Amino acid sequence: MSERIHIFDTTLRDGEQSPGAGMDDNAKVQMAQQLDRLGVDIIEAGFPIASQQEFESVARVAKAVKNARVAALARSLDKDIDRAAEALQYAKRPVLHTFIATSEIHMKYKLRMSPEQVLDAAAAAVARAKRQVPRVEFSAEDATRSDWEFLAQVSTAAIEAGADVINLPDTVGYTTPDEIRDMFRYVIANAKGAEKAVFSSHNHNDLGLAVANALAAVEGGARQIECTVNGIGERAGNTSLEEVVMAINTRNDRFQYECGINTKEIVPSSTLLSMITGLTIPFNKPIVGRNAFAHESGIHQHGMIANASTYEIMTPDSVGRSRSDLVLGKHSGRAGLARRSAELGFELSDDQTDQLYERFIVLADRKKEVYSDDLRMLIVDLHNEEFQTYHLEELRTFGEDPTVALVKLKCGDEMITETATGDGPVHAASVAIERIVGHTGRLEEFEVRATTPGKDALGEAHVTVRFGERAYRGSGASTDIIASGIHAYLNAVNKHVAYLESKKLNGNEK
Repeated sequence: MSERIHIFDTTLRDGEQSPGAGMDDNAKVQMAQQLDRLGVDIIEAGFPIASQQEFESVARVAKAVKNARVAALARSLDKDIDRAAEALQYAKRPVLHTFIATSEIHMKYKLRMSPEQVLDAAAAAVARAKRQVPRVEFSAEDATRSDWEFLAQVSTAAIEAGADVINLPDTVGYTTPDEIRDMFRYVIANAKGAEKAVFSSHNHNDLGLAVANALAAVEGGARQIECTVNGIGERAGNTSLEEVVMAINTRNDRFQYECGINTKEIVPSSTLLSMITGLTIPFNKPIVGRNAFAHESGIHQHGMIANASTYEIMTPDSVGRSRSDLVLGKHSGRAGLARRSAELGFELSDDQTDQLYERFIVLADRKKEVYSDDLRMLIVDLHNEEFQTYHLEELRTFGEDPTVALVKLKCGDEMITETATGDGPVHAASVAIERIVGHTGRLEEFEVRATTPGKDALGEAHVTVRFGERAYRGSGASTDIIASGIHAYLNAVNKHVAYLESKKLNGNEK
């Protein structure tokens, strides 16, 4: 039987730190449930000490996840560890993940601590975490730029204090495959009690080597890989989950290990994350990119017709890329819609199903073919609106140079109508929205793309809007691309309104 490689997914924590990839609580829960269906072993839900909202989102994920372990991150500080343990109290299988930097440059300039102080802090943190949570992971931040002998010492101290997992991360994406393979071999050979712990590899992609380094770390003895869907993360991102998993599956002759990933959920996971964050998947992205299984060359097409394996080392179906997902027609009914939504990972209340059904019928009247991705986008859009203060009830635009927009928003039981002029329909409608809510933003990014193929495709809009020092991502969907852009803009405005309301509730209003 092959050895098991554990997949530790940090999309909700490290991945969310990717610029523009922020998720609200509801989005995190949606993504966590999809990761659970994907079959990851551990879901790192967040960094509870960072804010009250982050604490609450970790707690919600801990409650929602049924199968995977749920991890929370904490610095090697008492307050961090206690807060993380509190956020994990509802998790069926909690993991407390604590870390401290071990490289000379970090210890000297960031921590201002001696190696001896770092050793003591690491051991104390793990011991404190272990008293509260049954499974503890310890990370030596910036391990690949640390002294190997010191890494062995700090790993020994963490294991003796009760650590179940030792993570040796390439925090800045600096190492190479040969170096990280040798580093793991050295530390595992020289850390006392290494046989009691699982060693883990967390790699960043600054030099484009994250997947290669993760696989090399496995050759060096690591049995856990930390990664993110679509490889999102700080700077150039993290190890791409789909790439490292399919490398193990496809080259099992070379990497004779197994992992518990349901590979047919890879593309659905990738698509959902892109919808939630608005981050476009590059067409040439391995495994999940639009062109990953496209063949334009005549020579390639000839080979594909003769035998698909001539130019495909894996099948589209193996990663969940199938266009046999034409799901429903307008006569399918609410029960069929609810069942298909559940199959896609969305458990809806009766009221939510009724709201979704109304939108689905409108879409089905406009489109001949309704795909799973259409339905996902409708549900994401519905969830976005549930937590919004202002709802778009009516939108009309007239003329050119300038364009006039009439916008009607609902706030509670109140209907508010405003008109404005602008350079185009999106600009005019945005000005009208801002007059209603009383906050003016600056549109920094605006992107519209088709959710599915065809001229009648659902338009998916994503925007970034800045209010003062804070920027918000907004998303919206409609077969009318103007309407989708306005929905996205209003979604961002509502996030700013919610932020201001949270400040009032917490007594932080200036």
